[in-house]
Amino acid sequence: MSALSDPPSMAFLCRVDLQLSPGKLAVQCAHAAVASLQQAKKTHSRMVQRWQEASSRKVCLAVEDENELEHFLQLVQEASLPFAIIKDAGLTEVAPGTVTVLGVGPGPKHTMDSLFRSLRTYQ
Repeated sequence: MSALSDPPSMAFLCRVDLQLSPGKLAVQCAHAAVASLQQAKKTHSRMVQRWQEASSRKVCLAVEDENELEHFLQLVQEASLPFAIIKDAGLTEVAPGTVTVLGVGPGPKHTMDSLFRSLRTYQ
């Protein structure tokens, strides 16, 4: 399958060190999906269309801490992918302004897989 025929993908890089409850993590990923998609519509509208017409692939990946998240943020920016950094309001589990998730994409599956191949699925 060629890179052009691969459906685009979206990724959520979630901090393991915060030990967020499953519900909290789900909400943070939802915020990341919405915010990243809004950004992508402005800069990568064709990719968004392809993503919506295909499987709308999403993957939730684990990063150890904010430093590792920032490392991947730099890679995402270098690759010119749409992204959203989610900072919590601090009303429940973490302090206000805590960075919880980096949402990336939709972007080309091969690019996303290449950038994030060292990360494991969030468990």
